[in-house]
Amino acid sequence: MKQILFAFLLAITAHFSCIAQNDNLKINQLQVIGSHNSYRQAIETDLYNIIQSKDTSRSLKGLQYTHIGITEQLNKGLRNLEIDVFADTKGGKYAHPKGMDIAKSEEAYDPNGQMNKPGFKVFHMPDIDFRTSCYTFEICLQELKKWSDANPDHVPVFITLEPKDGDANFFGTKPEDFTPEIFDALDQELRKGLGEKLITPDMVRGKYKTLEEAVLHHNWPTLKKAKGKFLFILDNNGAKRDLYALHHPSLKGRAVFINAEPGKPEAATLFRNNSEDSEIAALVKKGYIIRTRADSDTKEARANDYKHFEATKKSGAQIITTDYYLPSTFFNSPYQIKYDDGSYVRENPVNGVK
Repeated sequence: MKQILFAFLLAITAHFSCIAQNDNLKINQLQVIGSHNSYRQAIETDLYNIIQSKDTSRSLKGLQYTHIGITEQLNKGLRNLEIDVFADTKGGKYAHPKGMDIAKSEEAYDPNGQMNKPGFKVFHMPDIDFRTSCYTFEICLQELKKWSDANPDHVPVFITLEPKDGDANFFGTKPEDFTPEIFDALDQELRKGLGEKLITPDMVRGKYKTLEEAVLHHNWPTLKKAKGKFLFILDNNGAKRDLYALHHPSLKGRAVFINAEPGKPEAATLFRNNSEDSEIAALVKKGYIIRTRADSDTKEARANDYKHFEATKKSGAQIITTDYYLPSTFFNSPYQIKYDDGSYVRENPVNGVK
């Protein structure tokens, strides 16, 4: 067994070494696999069953997944993560999830009182889906930096960042709305946490008039310059996206890329969650970085269906997200997303140099 494990680790090391040797690859010439809602820990069984019984019209099967810790995911080789953030300027807004009042839990929630402090919080849904491996965005960034410092030559990690607000849920909890000031604070938190480890829109735009012009001229940094760094993308295509870009033409001074459509000065990173979208390959060839999904709502995993994953690989989308870099622990299925050699990073099949 030890010999098999050693051979596997040697193969993974050799794979990353092969990519690392080609330092002239641009970061948009990679294709990486990562996790969806990377911080998420599963809803407790009793709470899940009670919520499902109160809303029989809607199935919660799509929430039956969980993740190992973020550091473990990175050590495994994943190079894409997804983090949801809720604003909490005063602190304590989400400190006591109301779901804990209707279903007792044996596991303590926030034993160190992190949720009482002002700042951005990380979880999936208020009161219902609140279990997380890092309670605050600050803690997430500290974990990322610690891992990166210990692995300074790592392939850049792409992180989708979803700012969450909206209407009150059936418990009456309404998330705090994002504003330009709160987005400024989010940028400050990112720069404080990761500093020079960030790949920013300003770095990519360089001498070009707009960010999109730079992207269409393939001005993404090389792997050599991007090693040990992180690139964040705002996961929103509506009002919050526009609010983040407000007064920041071509995202000047911003820390995060956005999902701006082609033709916009800010266009660089695009979300195309339909993996069979025939447009993806053409966008990749033009220079954009595309995020898509191999699976969603546990459907593909339950059916052991790799159709979408095969489409994502062929499309050349640089970022492929999944809930199943490991097989499910909730239902019996061998479904697992990785490349044929067992890795999670490879040269892009559409715009790579091969």
